[in-house]
Amino acid sequence: MKGLVFEAPDRPVIADMPMPVIADTEVLVRTRTIGICHSDYELLAGRYIIPISYPVTPGHEWCGEIVEVGRSAKGFRPGDRVVGECVVRTPERLHHFGFSLNGADREYFPVNPEWLHKLPDAVDDKRGALIEPFTCGFYAVARSGGTNASETVVVSGGGTIGLVSAAAAIGMGARVIVVDPIRTRRDVALKLGADTVIDPSDGGAADRIRDLTGGRGADLVIEAAGHDASLAAAFDYAREEGRVSMVGISIGRKIPVDLGLIQMKNLTVKGCIGSPGVWPAAIRFLERTGLDLSPIQTHDFPLSAAVEAFELGKDAQRCIKVTLTSAG
Repeated sequence: MKGLVFEAPDRPVIADMPMPVIADTEVLVRTRTIGICHSDYELLAGRYIIPISYPVTPGHEWCGEIVEVGRSAKGFRPGDRVVGECVVRTPERLHHFGFSLNGADREYFPVNPEWLHKLPDAVDDKRGALIEPFTCGFYAVARSGGTNASETVVVSGGGTIGLVSAAAAIGMGARVIVVDPIRTRRDVALKLGADTVIDPSDGGAADRIRDLTGGRGADLVIEAAGHDASLAAAFDYAREEGRVSMVGISIGRKIPVDLGLIQMKNLTVKGCIGSPGVWPAAIRFLERTGLDLSPIQTHDFPLSAAVEAFELGKDAQRCIKVTLTSAG
């Protein structure tokens, strides 16, 4: 079979691989779709939030079909469409699937059924690759107390995680404002149902948010960009006694931030990584609300062209979510 391998930092290749042989406790999954994530680029560049080694096959945003079930594996059968969690436990230690364990960017792969969730019939294979990032956005909102129709939520950063965070808040009924300098992302935010989008390039985003909220500021701010300007502005956007959820990844950088605003405004600030414990709830939420996340998926490539897909995905002006499809 074929698969994508990061042989070393900045060395992605499509390689021939042997078909996996599953253990009695495992299931074999045929890949359907895989999303390319910003953190995959961190892995390709030779850095990640936990220790990594090469060679490694990436791919943690995926949808697939079970084709074989080990003799002692429970809860699934061939033909089930499934998605899988990224942060997983093996007998040895905690792993990140697609980082410290080989991931889904290959035609077939073995997994433990404990990591899996069945995909609702209402969600097709392509949208299934958005389940993993959606759970992260859902968790970013839920970890800060959730939201409702009485609140204004500001999402700073309109990449995939920012947009799925916005979608989660929209599904909960909040008024949502998305702040991003890239027009493509602002347009997609409106398609998802955001009430207002703001281009922060002129430096007036905080004033605009105060104008839109009668001088109060946002009840909840989700910092989803991890970029210096967005990180520095998050506390400005929040109202007094507001909440800030820090979900954007910023690795190895130090920036000036007015930390005094946390005290002056009596803010509650929480860091947020991954989506532990919320997968069943997030999947039910997505199924029952009928949220259409498809505008986020801007480009499609076959798995055999994954190297080219990764190159195009670097173009933030054109791309939001690049999706790989396996012939299987």
